[in-house]
Amino acid sequence: MTRRRKHWGWGYEDERPSGAELRESAATFASILGFGATEPEAPVPLERCTLPAPQLTPPPALAQCCDASDHARARRSYGSSYRDVLRGFRGDFRRPPDVVAIPRDEPELERVLEWAIGAGAAVIPYGGGTGVAGGVEPKVDRDRFEAVVTIDLSRFDRVLEVDSVSQTARIEAGATGPRLEHQLREHRLTLRHYPQSYTLATLGGMIATRASGHSSTRTCHIDDLVEAIRAVTPTGIWQSQQVPSSGAGPSPDRMLLGSEGTLGLITEAWVRVRPRPLFDAEVSVRFPDFRSGAAGVREIVQAALGPTQCRLLDPTEARLSGTGDGSVALLVLGYESWSHSVKPRMQLALECCADHGGEWDTTEMRARSGGDTTVLRWRDSFIRGPYLRDVLVAMGVIAETFETAITWDRFEALHESVTVATTAAMLEACGDGVIACRFTHVYPDGPALYWTVLAPGRRGEELAQWDAIKRAATDAIVAGGGTITHHHAVGRDHRPWYDRQRPEPFAAALRAAKQAVDPTGALNPGVLIDPI
Repeated sequence: MTRRRKHWGWGYEDERPSGAELRESAATFASILGFGATEPEAPVPLERCTLPAPQLTPPPALAQCCDASDHARARRSYGSSYRDVLRGFRGDFRRPPDVVAIPRDEPELERVLEWAIGAGAAVIPYGGGTGVAGGVEPKVDRDRFEAVVTIDLSRFDRVLEVDSVSQTARIEAGATGPRLEHQLREHRLTLRHYPQSYTLATLGGMIATRASGHSSTRTCHIDDLVEAIRAVTPTGIWQSQQVPSSGAGPSPDRMLLGSEGTLGLITEAWVRVRPRPLFDAEVSVRFPDFRSGAAGVREIVQAALGPTQCRLLDPTEARLSGTGDGSVALLVLGYESWSHSVKPRMQLALECCADHGGEWDTTEMRARSGGDTTVLRWRDSFIRGPYLRDVLVAMGVIAETFETAITWDRFEALHESVTVATTAAMLEACGDGVIACRFTHVYPDGPALYWTVLAPGRRGEELAQWDAIKRAATDAIVAGGGTITHHHAVGRDHRPWYDRQRPEPFAAALRAAKQAVDPTGALNPGVLIDPI
């Protein structure tokens, strides 16, 4: 029996907690936060949701790969942001796709695309639906497009070839993290790319949104792992050459990376894989405050010590994740290798931490199989995060994140200004709340900062409350010189700030590229660029 995804929120229908479990979780969160209902609200059942009738019917030749049921359309109406989850939770599906196509192979995908564009429909590529920037929402101009067809690539889920000599693999774009890792395990290999959305995210979605994985340094982005990409566009196949590197002009791969479905539908990619790690070690390091922890992290990465895991949590983030009591900042530090002991590098990294007041328990520094108990608690919190957010929504709690990247010389000023602006907006909009920050990734020239906001919502006003907080936070990021997104993508939600960030000559070039491969502007309209 095929497991069915929830029509709202995260995960599968058979993963829903019982009423007693939900109330227990709500009571725990409310005691930690100091707000939120202990009697959670129930989501609106799908049978009580009213979806507008489909405005398009697929031809008989494509009927077997198309689905216009309420569940298929509702589930692909949104991604996984707070705005998305809340609207799905409340049964708000006023703009679903008219048809969901789930092609079985590339020729069928080409036929679906040709039919949809010929019928005057907008086309929304859909992977795992884990994005948090409005990138898959069918929010299109209905005066320009008569309907919306969402194309789900989940049936493209195989590892097609493995080159163990070159350590590369050709993998279809619809393969989820667990699915591709299961197939690579047969060859004793791994992609080793673990975003928080790993269980549901697809390879194609990771490429299209330039996702970042669990690794905090070195190969942080999916960009670092891509060797070649194949995509279907309205004007033909986009296939780049499979080579380790090329200096032949602007890269066709780089253009598809981060294209968010606006230039084509990614069907497969050659990616760099590696042997599964045989050696690893991890430890949690306590710092007096976030600033001293940041100094220790900077020394580690600028000394080219390259840890696999290097995530710094401020005291509030440590408390919320259950890894600390809120009195100290916490660094999750880890190394792994398939070929040699990692202990020498770990020792050097810990010396860097000690230079800035870092302390750790040597009895807990061990291999992942045993595990530093603090790191294990953090990892469990990290994996459960999307599931817990559903509980918070049911409690009436606004629960969302935002992120950026900045150079080290501007980090402290940006961190301060964004935290102050966001806190002020949160208190004005909600009257209370909690804000926390962590480093998700670190580079020799700067960190990626990631904030979490938790605040009490008012029934029916939550979206306006969050919009006010998000606008203040994002304006402060842009004013402080940070990027609009490090790894959450642009989508529709970040578009106004993205337009300000990119150079106008580049915007013109992107518009021209879209016109060349997508003359009708049907692919994910409203994302990244408007059609000419």
